[in-house]
Amino acid sequence: MERTNPYNALTRFEQNLIKKVNTLTEKWNKDNISRTKAYEYYFSIHPEIKWAFLAGMVSRNAGWNMCDLEGKWMPKIVSPRFRHVLFITYERANWLIFHDAFPQLLLYHYSTKYKASLFHLFRYFSISEFSEEEWTLFWNSRDERRLIDALIINEQNVIEEPVIRHDFYNPFVFHSLLFNFQDWMHFSTVLFPTCSGDIYGLSVSDFRNIDARIELGKKLSLLLFDPELFPAFYKFARSTEPTGSRHDYEKYLPYYRRRDTPLLRIAYPVITHSLHACNQWDRKKRIKKKWFKTPSLPSAIQLNDWYRKKQKQLHFMIYTKELLSIKKQNI
Repeated sequence: MERTNPYNALTRFEQNLIKKVNTLTEKWNKDNISRTKAYEYYFSIHPEIKWAFLAGMVSRNAGWNMCDLEGKWMPKIVSPRFRHVLFITYERANWLIFHDAFPQLLLYHYSTKYKASLFHLFRYFSISEFSEEEWTLFWNSRDERRLIDALIINEQNVIEEPVIRHDFYNPFVFHSLLFNFQDWMHFSTVLFPTCSGDIYGLSVSDFRNIDARIELGKKLSLLLFDPELFPAFYKFARSTEPTGSRHDYEKYLPYYRRRDTPLLRIAYPVITHSLHACNQWDRKKRIKKKWFKTPSLPSAIQLNDWYRKKQKQLHFMIYTKELLSIKKQNI
């Protein structure tokens, strides 16, 4: 597909629309909270774009993990410098995904509003040809399952080079000893809570592997839109204001939980990002057929007992570390 259309060859309408999309994307890409709200509000307008709700729920998880770093427990075992880098890693990845994905969502919105495909404008946002082709296919076929898979494939490729394989993040974060304790730190477990106190979720065993992350995303989409479970997840999202604190869902648990993680906008400042290169990842990577294969869900998707057990294990590990540290000081 040839993508050499000069900007000045666009109509005034197209030029103004590009400016509007850039303005709205920048406005809603302020922080984790604004991104979560933007995704979930968009889904309320366009329920056929299921990826938007998936992105909103995963964004909530990112917020909870960010705030954990400044909560009661993590500062006891993780240095300030490493906690800061972990926060920047989460923030950078989620900012990049939103920067790439929200213009796609908006251009679909305006395509429906004006009843004409506007996906040819993707190139003016450095969006991949892969995404343009998949949205065009969806516009004609209305295949919701394929579109959500395509957007999952795109988002994971968007962060692959700038974050996962970045010269700084890769060795310092993704190959650190701490990162290898994924189960302890909840790096690879995405949770979908409900207002009834039930928690569902899935994990990935190798977060560094893009195939594994894409597979996780597809499984999460199947879980989130399970006909029996989706109403409970949607009710949670509609009735629970995102604050970034894990207390957003722990307050629904059947056993009492005090808030032990802060609100995101109190814990962190707004971060200014910049783009160092375009996101057109598909120019140097082939699309694997297996990325579009529908996976099956594991049997263990309800994580109530697992979550309580993991919290107790983490707290016990921290108490033990503190006790050993005190004993060393007294020797």
